[in-house]
Amino acid sequence: MLALPLSAAGRSLTGINIVGPSNAEPLPQPPSPAMYQLDIVLKKGKNLAIRDRTGTSDPYVKFKIAGKEVFRSKTIHKNLNPVWDERVSLLVETLRDPLYVKVFDYDFGLQDDFMGSAYLHLESLEHQRTLDVTLDLKDPQYPEHNLGSLELAVTLSPKEGDMRDATMLLRRNWKRSSKYQSMRLSDVHRKAQLWRGIVSISLIEGRGLQPMDANGLSDPYVKFRMGHQKYKSKTIPKTLNPQWREQFDFHLYEEQGGYVDITVWDKDAGKKDDFMGRCTIDLSLLSKEHTHKLDLPLEEGEGVLVLLVTLTASAAVSISDLSVNMLDDPHERHQITQRYSLWRSLHNLKDVGVVQVKVIRAEGLMAADVTGKSDPFCVVELSNDRLQTHTVYKNLNPEWNKVFTFNVKDIHSVLEVTVYDEDRDRSADFLGKVAIPLLNIQNGERKAYALKSKELTGPTKGVIFLEIDVIFNAVKAGLRTLIPIEQKYIEEEPRVSKQLLLRNFNRVRRCIMFLINTGCYINSCFEWESPQRSICAFVLFVIVVWNFELYMIPLALLLPLVWNYILIASGKDTRQDVQAVEDLLEDEDEDFDKDDKDPKPDPWEDTPDKYHILEDMLASWHFEWIRAMVDSERKGFMNKLYAIQDVCISVQNALDEVASYGERIKNTFNWTVPFLSWLAIVALGVATIIIYFIPLRYIVLAWGVNKFTKKLRDPYTIDNNELLDFLSRVPSDVQVVQYRELKLDPNPSPNKRKKNNPG
Repeated sequence: MLALPLSAAGRSLTGINIVGPSNAEPLPQPPSPAMYQLDIVLKKGKNLAIRDRTGTSDPYVKFKIAGKEVFRSKTIHKNLNPVWDERVSLLVETLRDPLYVKVFDYDFGLQDDFMGSAYLHLESLEHQRTLDVTLDLKDPQYPEHNLGSLELAVTLSPKEGDMRDATMLLRRNWKRSSKYQSMRLSDVHRKAQLWRGIVSISLIEGRGLQPMDANGLSDPYVKFRMGHQKYKSKTIPKTLNPQWREQFDFHLYEEQGGYVDITVWDKDAGKKDDFMGRCTIDLSLLSKEHTHKLDLPLEEGEGVLVLLVTLTASAAVSISDLSVNMLDDPHERHQITQRYSLWRSLHNLKDVGVVQVKVIRAEGLMAADVTGKSDPFCVVELSNDRLQTHTVYKNLNPEWNKVFTFNVKDIHSVLEVTVYDEDRDRSADFLGKVAIPLLNIQNGERKAYALKSKELTGPTKGVIFLEIDVIFNAVKAGLRTLIPIEQKYIEEEPRVSKQLLLRNFNRVRRCIMFLINTGCYINSCFEWESPQRSICAFVLFVIVVWNFELYMIPLALLLPLVWNYILIASGKDTRQDVQAVEDLLEDEDEDFDKDDKDPKPDPWEDTPDKYHILEDMLASWHFEWIRAMVDSERKGFMNKLYAIQDVCISVQNALDEVASYGERIKNTFNWTVPFLSWLAIVALGVATIIIYFIPLRYIVLAWGVNKFTKKLRDPYTIDNNELLDFLSRVPSDVQVVQYRELKLDPNPSPNKRKKNNPG
């Protein structure tokens, strides 16, 4: 590329506006020194692209030369006109390689969204002169889109000297710069993961919302967003005054507060949901350790949302090196044990316990890069708490030696440890995952866990070494079981899957077949197929009916619990039927892998041939009325497809819910989770004693008085069903398979190795 002269302000060079004096002389041909120093001031961005649903973005900038990243800016949160004012000095060997500038939207725990890129051609710069440069950001796939601009100040200076010394200087400079940059990013990332408080939000109700449907009503639901944290409420059908009564928590990362963005939507099956309004909570205006009742009017819509918001002090969460951790100190461990002793069972019921996870190392990971290596890092999740290690570059046997500490709010939570491969310009590649229920952990045991696939149904390559300690209060954990389970903020969107639909159908069929077989067994007693069995059943029937009392119902439910406990204690396992689900999940996992390899089809490929004919007519004749006809007919066809998809997802989820509750009832009685089975024994025992000693009319009277007066005593109470909350903690058969540890295979066969490591 030839050196181009500068003219008046605003001269554009391939999307770059260089502002200089109007009487600038033509650029002289620069000499060819051994090295150049490029000083850049990243000033600000203007009108950047929106990448978050709140109408903002969290932008940061990357500089690359010759394919190598040489600088990464800090992240400016919730701003489309960010001001960085960051300076960097780079040594470049040749001016032929342009400076490649890319802007991304930061999403914690998710893929960072691309916001545009531009090139700065170094050959076009005047030497030893500071120039103001405006870079117009573009997306190569959509060049017509306007993605805003960046403003820089650039100074290019030749550096004379020996070529060998300059090259060594360049290598040291880049190495020092990248090392400093990674250290800085590591520190920033570590601080960004640690929250300073908890924001508890209760969504109570809406009043006078805007009608969006033809019947004069709406089907409203609410979306909350605070930084990377998201929550979506349930949908209340056909109402303008919905009662949600939902509670959830966000983490507060900023000391001065922050903003919670709230949007209300009308659910429409088969088409895009209608926007009903928005509002915002400024947390800096709320005092801590106090519950605030907020009546928030909706902007761009009608009506009011009623919320309860409470800011509380931070829970104990930390990241440290292996040499510094609290549970290895006997004094610290004793204090924590005392904190969760039985004598403090009624103190701060939300603080159930603490878990410490030592992420030591991994071995034999999958090679995700073309070089045969990976850049692995590890993410540790407990419910909505998420922390991650640093990245170990170009290594299949990384050592992290990090210690993560979480507060336990629910002892039935599952600790998820996932290993990813870092890709600087793309989303991270999945390498493997393990899911460990807290109640399955053996304290202080350093253990190797075989990594599993994304769906946790089959093995993948590699093992990870963890050492985990859990200290908790059993009474608090039992009481916490009877309140609603915490929902995860970041969940994958449901998708239609033939394998998943078939799996859920087979699970429901197994539950129904159990009921049918039970009914057939009882009927066989009436049919006298086995005289001995029928006689025993008849005698038992007469004795029970003649002596029946209400307390015998919970007492009868205790009998299968005790019987299964005796069988398990004697070495007879009653949980063999999970093997059928395990086999089904392995087949499904192969289908998922096959789907991941196949390219995504063009939406037009699924449409009838008549649309392709019309598309050819459109390309050849360019008639606008044909375009309108195609778009209209295709839109109607796609709406029907979306409606069918919504119905399939609803059926798929309904089957899963029915099957899960049946399996959870079974798994309660067969001691799949001993803690929950003992809790069921305690509850049934207490119920038996209460019903035996207290007349039934008093029990019903107390229940009715509580129901009638609950709204008067606490107008904003959130109702719950303790039985369903208990069952939600019992794993289904699918979850039992997902949480089961894989046996380590030191010498897998070549065929199995190929299956487990498709990459």
